[in-house]
Amino acid sequence: MSQSKQRAVVLLSGGMDSCVCATLAARDHEVAALHVSYGQRTQERERGAFSAICDRLRIRDRLVVRNEALSMIGGSALTDLKIAVPESHAIGRDIPVTYVPFRNAHFLAVAVSWAEVISAEKIYIGAVEQDSSGYPDCRPAYYQAFNQVIKVGTREGNIEIITPLIGMRKAEIVRLGLELNAPFDLTWSCYSREDAACGMCDSCVLRLRAFEAVGATDPISYIIGRV
Repeated sequence: MSQSKQRAVVLLSGGMDSCVCATLAARDHEVAALHVSYGQRTQERERGAFSAICDRLRIRDRLVVRNEALSMIGGSALTDLKIAVPESHAIGRDIPVTYVPFRNAHFLAVAVSWAEVISAEKIYIGAVEQDSSGYPDCRPAYYQAFNQVIKVGTREGNIEIITPLIGMRKAEIVRLGLELNAPFDLTWSCYSREDAACGMCDSCVLRLRAFEAVGATDPISYIIGRV
């Protein structure tokens, strides 16, 4: 008799990276999917992507949370309409204005609380350091430190954050997703639009380049598709 799969929480934004991460988690675990809406420009589109991906991957246990603090705090082009989303070519070496201050800590706090309640010992998050926009809460050291916080701040101390994509290039993530049959057609990565992806923001450009690098066609629609 085969043993039942271990429970895991996966943070699923609806984007490309989180979709591949969720596909990996669903392959190896009994998955519960968490989505956080935080007042970002494309929150309705991302919420729809989350639901569709869960349906495709047959993830039944879902939690959708609304975080009002991040939009009230502002300071990011994703949560403040007065700050324009820059085109990819306009982003330099500094952390871009699309960074949402300490966002992943908010997400992980919810995930850890839920994991304790449902007895999940793994939390999957599709954080990527390579080929990313340079967000400080996507670095390996950040998750190593957060795992220490979880160890001393939870009842059993046995919950672990898993970051399977963190050292991968975007093209490698696309290739892995294609191998896993991840539902890329249901994902949404654009920072600024909900009807068709802009093709010009950093997230769109990194995504398009990754598909091009592996010789595959990105299945979602773009206003501008050349990079």
